[in-house]
Amino acid sequence: MRKRVIAAILAGMLIVSAGGCGKGAVSSGNVVDNSDASESSLNVVAEDTETSVGQEKNADSKNSSIAGLNDTAGTGEDADTQNAGVTALSLMQQVNTGDEQIIDDNYRTWYEVFVYSFFDSDGDGIGDLKGLTEKLDYINDGDPSTDTDLGCNGIWLMPVMPSTTYHKYDVTDYLDIDPEYGTMEDFKNLIAACHERGINVIIDLVMNHTSSQHEWFKTAADYLKNRPEGAEPDASECPYVDYYNFSKEMQGGYSKLDGTDWYYEAQFWSEMPDLNLGSQAVRDEFDKIVDFWLDLGVDGFRLDAAKEYYSGSVDKNVEVLSWFNSMVKEKKEDAYIVAEVWTDQNTYAKYYESGIDSCFDFSFADSTGTIANVLRNGSASSYGKALVSLQDNLSQYSDSYIDAPFYTNHDMARSAGYYSGDDSEKQMKIAQAMNLMMSGSAFLYYGEELGMKGSGKDENKRAPMYWSEDATTDGMCKGPADMDSIKMKYGALDTQEADGNSIYQFIKQTIKLRNEYPEIARGTVKFEENISDDKVCVIKKTYGDSEILLVYNLAPESADVDLSGVTVGGKSGSDLEIGGVLLTDAKEAAFSDGTLTMPGYSVVIVK
Repeated sequence: MRKRVIAAILAGMLIVSAGGCGKGAVSSGNVVDNSDASESSLNVVAEDTETSVGQEKNADSKNSSIAGLNDTAGTGEDADTQNAGVTALSLMQQVNTGDEQIIDDNYRTWYEVFVYSFFDSDGDGIGDLKGLTEKLDYINDGDPSTDTDLGCNGIWLMPVMPSTTYHKYDVTDYLDIDPEYGTMEDFKNLIAACHERGINVIIDLVMNHTSSQHEWFKTAADYLKNRPEGAEPDASECPYVDYYNFSKEMQGGYSKLDGTDWYYEAQFWSEMPDLNLGSQAVRDEFDKIVDFWLDLGVDGFRLDAAKEYYSGSVDKNVEVLSWFNSMVKEKKEDAYIVAEVWTDQNTYAKYYESGIDSCFDFSFADSTGTIANVLRNGSASSYGKALVSLQDNLSQYSDSYIDAPFYTNHDMARSAGYYSGDDSEKQMKIAQAMNLMMSGSAFLYYGEELGMKGSGKDENKRAPMYWSEDATTDGMCKGPADMDSIKMKYGALDTQEADGNSIYQFIKQTIKLRNEYPEIARGTVKFEENISDDKVCVIKKTYGDSEILLVYNLAPESADVDLSGVTVGGKSGSDLEIGGVLLTDAKEAAFSDGTLTMPGYSVVIVK
């Protein structure tokens, strides 16, 4: 009878894991660099390396197993037979059973989408708004009873306005949709479909500069070219000469206006002239632009290059953001505003004086940020200290700030290349958990949930979403024209969906826990330094009257954590219980008599 019960449990696991039977994530111990060849289409080949899935037995027989499968005494079955078919997903699903508790506020899990490379609806190889609408159920299907979507409840659209480039950060018209992406009707349909699913949408708003092909700049340039020699420009004759920063002197970041003795500021590129945001006329234009997009139903704005509004002047940039924030919030009180201020934490913390909701948290991101450094250097405690330091730093400037943690974005190499060696896949998984479990509004760049690769030039970082290993599959995009051929390290979505040990399944479980526990996004952090060390980081999050404990094992070895002296929500010691787990492979966590036993590279929620 006992054997039949265990067999039934294992059979259920095989069904749940949907094809993860005895096979690990498609992976390789070697990172394959992007080639130098320039191709217009994506050459994606998953490396065919398998990893076996083992079930680590708990050495301490008194510890209770989360999966409930440790007690095999008297069954006559060996461990390998017992654990056949067990995956990280099947173990996580047995614990992560709580309902989501979504609060309709600006603490969300945002999915950054580059429409050009996401999903193509019309067969031209370029992603479009209809394609994104078609794939919304992948991001969030709006049904909390299903587990087939990622669970993100926000989308950040990289620029969708008309532009001369593939990346579309050089806007030619702020009040339209780029024809490559579709029509205004397509945009309206996308917003409606998102809102039906509980997804908020923010759009990239590029206020620092326009395209040189924008009518404002073209009109101003023509006016200057036709001025009599030595005559000064007159804004009453041509208002647009005040929209930009023209000068008779060559300065840093300025370009020559052909056919004249004038120069204009263009900090990023000669074809991206900087706007004069001190001009009331320019501010009036953006007042109208904000009206236009809010009327279409957008939920807020991502502000590009906010530290370059006035390059080198924090105070002037903060003033611009203060104006913008007040202007937007008068129109839509709950609009979400997040600014890109790519600099050190001490500097971007000051930008919260403007009253905006968020600044992207660059100090934790990228291959050189806090998260990657903690994992490379084996310094788990430094992660907890960094969280508290961040909290203290930002709170100096605002009591309503919402941190915006992210791990990678379109300007950074993708995280699949951050680590090497046997544990690289586990490190990549746990790094994403360290990001997504941070307080604030967390951001996930499309394809990071699959471990996509991409480094070097910008085009490589914006490669086509890896829906399938077959590049001819319907909806697959060709990617930017100058993108190199990229050999992917991990399997495509259609492979990872069926693999209970995949990166994709791990990220989904991470977002599930974020949605289940409001304390994760909204909680105040306390670092439990006395029970943390180089391997283990323990933090407590408090939100209102509720508390949870987040315990991170950031080392490859298993760890025992004594929680007998910790009080969480009025409970301590053996009264505590596990409320969620994140496992990077098929080894389970256990809790008994106040001691938490964790496998390497795992996270456990204790409550």
